[in-house]
Formats: sequence, C-alpha cells, structure tokens
Amino acid sequence: MPKEAGNTVMSSSSLIDLLDVLDLETIDVNLFRGKTPKTSAQRVFGGQVIGQAMGAACRTVDSRLPHSLHGYFIQPGDPQVPIIYQVERMRDGKSYSMRRVTAIQHGNAIFSIMVSFHVEEHGVLDHQNRMPYVPLFEERIAHELPKPPTEFEAPGVLRRCYAIELRPVETGSYFGKKIDDGIHVWIKIAAKLPTNPGLHMCALAYASDYPLLDAVSARYGNRPFDNKLMTVSLDHAMWFHRPFRADEWLLYAHGSPSAQRGRGFARGLIFKSNGTLVATVAQEGSMRKRRKALHQRTDAVRF
Repeated sequence: MPKEAGNTVMSSSSLIDLLDVLDLETIDVNLFRGKTPKTSAQRVFGGQVIGQAMGAACRTVDSRLPHSLHGYFIQPGDPQVPIIYQVERMRDGKSYSMRRVTAIQHGNAIFSIMVSFHVEEHGVLDHQNRMPYVPLFEERIAHELPKPPTEFEAPGVLRRCYAIELRPVETGSYFGKKIDDGIHVWIKIAAKLPTNPGLHMCALAYASDYPLLDAVSARYGNRPFDNKLMTVSLDHAMWFHRPFRADEWLLYAHGSPSAQRGRGFARGLIFKSNGTLVATVAQEGSMRKRRKALHQRTDAVRF
C-alpha cells in the first residue's frame, strides 16, 4: 500500500479506467450496455452499478442535472457478463424530469434506481450545515502522523476494483478503535476527469458506496473488510446540493445512528475542502456475523 508523509493512503490500481466504466454503449432508444473491469472479484461493485445506471439516465435528459437518486440492490451482479440498463422516462415537466433505470443480467433485474433532474433555478433559501472541523488534506500531508500500531491492508481485489483514493482522518476507525460519533475520510476519484458536471455526479455516486457502511462497524471497533462480518448494501440514496469536482479532494463525513435486526444504517455529508456541502448520502446494509464455513467467501450472501 502506498504511503505518503507517514499517512496511510488507499488508492486504486491504474488498471481501472473509471471513464471507460462510465462510458456506456447505446444499444437502442433508452437501452444501454455497461462493462465491468476484469478482476478476480466475485460480484460487481455496487458503486459501479449506481454510477452506470445514473449515467444511463443522464443520456436521456437534456439541459438538466440530477439532484437526487434512490436505488435498491436486488441481486449480486455477475462481473463476467455486461449489464444492460433499461431507462423509463417517467416525467418531463417544466422544472423536473424523472427516470427509472433497471439494471439487468441473465434476464433478471439486479438493481433499480429512480433519478430526478432539475433545471437551474435561483432559490429564495440557501443554507447548509457546517463542515466538521478536521485537518485539511494539505495539512495532513504537511504534518506526519504517528504510524498506527497495525497496518490496514484492503483485500487486493478491492484495491484493483475501485478507481478511488481515500485518506482516513481518524486512523483509529481503520485500526480497531471504537468510533461512536462518526468517521471522516478525504476521498476523490484517482483519474483526472473532463469538465462535465453530470459526469462528476456519476463519478461521486460511484465512489459514495465504497466507505459508507464502515461507519456502522466502526462503532464496534471492527476494521473494514473484517472477515467476521458479511456486509452487503441493500439500498442507496443520494442528494446533490452544489457544484463540485469528483477528482478533487472531498471530505466524506459519515456516521451510523442505528443498527438492528441484521441491518446497519449509515448517512454521510460530503464537503469541498472550502466547507461547501455538495452532497448527502444514506444507505442501509445487511450486516451479519459470518458463519465459519464462509470465512473466506465474499459471494455467498443470502437474504
């Protein structure tokens, strides 16, 4: 794992080209095909399906940007075959458009999402929550932090799959210390992206799925990718508030207000480094103790 100035850095391999992943093939009107990077992963990364489905919706709307999405994961995606995205045009009003997108593999739906679009509008109200006080990314580079007692290593499959760079603020949350009041991660897309607001929204939607449920397990001192837990995203919701670039460092402040009955809930706020709130995210996941027989399996999840 790369290191910079004594800090732990998690980054994706250059093998993954996010622009290529988000560049869907048009098959027919309202019908698109998405590709999955070739890795040893046994199921498709959820953020990929979110980003591609949102991209399919954007292909059918002119002069409007997404402001929210709500999706459900139905079945695990098969990384060996392409994903078909079918778009339904639900509404095109004066101010808002709405699209429903279904991701399909082997003739079955694996993911369903509703994406709402809004014209550029000047509002009479404008407020936001303040960004939590944390060291800025540049400050973390300038001042070395003590090396954590135990080095965190993400599985090789995930290092290859995710075109994302991450820098945790509270290293304790990634090294077995209980964190009750939420965790903060500086996050960005590893590759430089073209200046296209819709593309940056799809890219941030892609990235937002990656660390969110860590906030649930962090309350118990569990490290990410702990083999003792089976964690599977059940749904994903996101709201876009203000312009941003996904290839610049953003603070992902996320916490978990509740976990119960085999499910954990997490919500997050995403800020630019200048304190501007750009997005809000919420997700619930299935979180179960892994049976011993499945200790090394990541694909044997049943609902």
